[in-house]
Amino acid sequence: MGKLVRVNMTKKEINIEPLPEKYIGKGGRWLTSMMISDEVPALCHPLGPNNKLVFAPGIVSGTRAPNSGRISVGGKSPLTGGIKESNAGTSFVQKMARMGYSALVLEGLPEEENCLMLKLTVDGGELIPADDLRGKGTYECAGMIWDKFGEKTSFCLIGPAGEAKMAMAGIAFNDPEGRSSRYAARGGLGAVMGSKGLKAIVLDDSGAPGVEPKDPEAFKEGQKKLAQAIMKHDVTKKGGALNSFGTAVLINILNEAGGLPTRNFRSGVFEGAAKISGEALAEAAEKRGGAGMMGHSCHPGCIIHCSNVYAREDGSEHVSCVEYESAWSLGANCGIDNLDHVAELVRLCNDMGLDTIEAGGMLGVAMEAGLAEFGDGPKAIELLKEIGKGSPLGHILGQGTQFTGEAYGVTRIPTVKRQSMPAYEPRAVKGIGVTYATSTMGADHTAGYTIAPEILAVGGKADPLSKKDKVGLSKAFQQTTAFIDAAGYCLFIAFPILDISSGFDGMVQTVNAMVGTNYTGDDVTRIGDEILRLEHDFNLQAGIGKEADRMPEFMTYEKLPPHDVVWDVTDEELDAFWEK
Repeated sequence: MGKLVRVNMTKKEINIEPLPEKYIGKGGRWLTSMMISDEVPALCHPLGPNNKLVFAPGIVSGTRAPNSGRISVGGKSPLTGGIKESNAGTSFVQKMARMGYSALVLEGLPEEENCLMLKLTVDGGELIPADDLRGKGTYECAGMIWDKFGEKTSFCLIGPAGEAKMAMAGIAFNDPEGRSSRYAARGGLGAVMGSKGLKAIVLDDSGAPGVEPKDPEAFKEGQKKLAQAIMKHDVTKKGGALNSFGTAVLINILNEAGGLPTRNFRSGVFEGAAKISGEALAEAAEKRGGAGMMGHSCHPGCIIHCSNVYAREDGSEHVSCVEYESAWSLGANCGIDNLDHVAELVRLCNDMGLDTIEAGGMLGVAMEAGLAEFGDGPKAIELLKEIGKGSPLGHILGQGTQFTGEAYGVTRIPTVKRQSMPAYEPRAVKGIGVTYATSTMGADHTAGYTIAPEILAVGGKADPLSKKDKVGLSKAFQQTTAFIDAAGYCLFIAFPILDISSGFDGMVQTVNAMVGTNYTGDDVTRIGDEILRLEHDFNLQAGIGKEADRMPEFMTYEKLPPHDVVWDVTDEELDAFWEK
């Protein structure tokens, strides 16, 4: 039976207790959303004493299941005001599961200003003064943590943005080489961690008992099926699209489809797309050599290897990693086609502890407001540094896209539920627009990735410009995704399991073998729907009703080049999402 760790930041107390029976067999997003729903008042202030921050491994975390190193972090979002689950790929989750910890809950607020670190071992935990880390960037802190505790530990931490309680602050986790580069970034949960006076969490899994499935042979069989599907699919196999060019392989693909948001969502085509694409990243890695590489992984056990390390011209490491969302948000969305400028913006976000999607959305709106010209990389870098300085301007920008747009009277603000839209233009890709509108998390592509059939012809083929049946398509994807998040798998296993039935069976089989259940494919959608409705109910109690499930008004009347289309999914069609 798993254990639950409760850390009371008011009393400075750490209690470890058996996981309550109602939570046994749950994991990841399923568990974080249940606990937030059970324990956090929906109307509480996200930075106040009644919000909680929950860390939970997935159901199969800590095993040898492929691509199962995803940690879920839950709380009430300072950005959206609703429930939030944000996840990252990292060895942190594998160690946490192997130590027997099913969930870690941070609660309460310190009575005085604190900068503390939580260290957990198999024997318990302790809160350690961390004043030497106060105000420092995540890169420096990461090095200090490994110097102090050793490279066999794993950690998560916040940057200056989280300490300053900025609404687009994320939580950084370590990658295999100890970089603070793997982020549970969306929704401002780094600000919640900062409000509790906690700078970092360190896990030392020495002597950990490990994780044992209830049915080891069935687990191995399911694991094999899933791994074979991943290694067979063109998107995820070795030498495939993600492995060769990283997630930024989508830059050119979306640009050709007319769905790459450009210059604050003014167009679906960016003339400089090829210069910031996955192909450009791969070319730079080969040409510059040194630290540069494609095929990097975010956690042990990943067999897709879609991450990268981007090098400077002299071959020294600049940043890891330049993802599709980051290349788009800090590139095309800002009209910037210089990869070195994009890489520096990503590095700054990683170091300050910022969500790169929200940061790029904010910069696009700031450029709309005249704080910089579209395409001006050096000025964008200068603006982002204001956040690190903690200047008045920095505090405005650090609150995200919606806040910045409102502060400067901008009407083109591409957000839903106050969260910045990711790298897919909803007017040109209608299914992902439905996901943006209806997701409990605010605009979030990972909540229901309809890009698979709409753009990549994975799991079938759907016309991206048509709104027909897109509410049902998004709902099916959101339900399945919620289950994948609960299991602790990477979202990218969705590609093979959509096309290869044995891969889907393998995913379900590993979950069943892990916890002794008999789930079927129908249970995947049933459980996913249960998770979604739990989150939706929390949002309704928080005052976030159907009126929030809407696209920005400008998208309903501004025609998007090159297709000259508007957002035409009706409010009534969106409201039907939550009908039984």
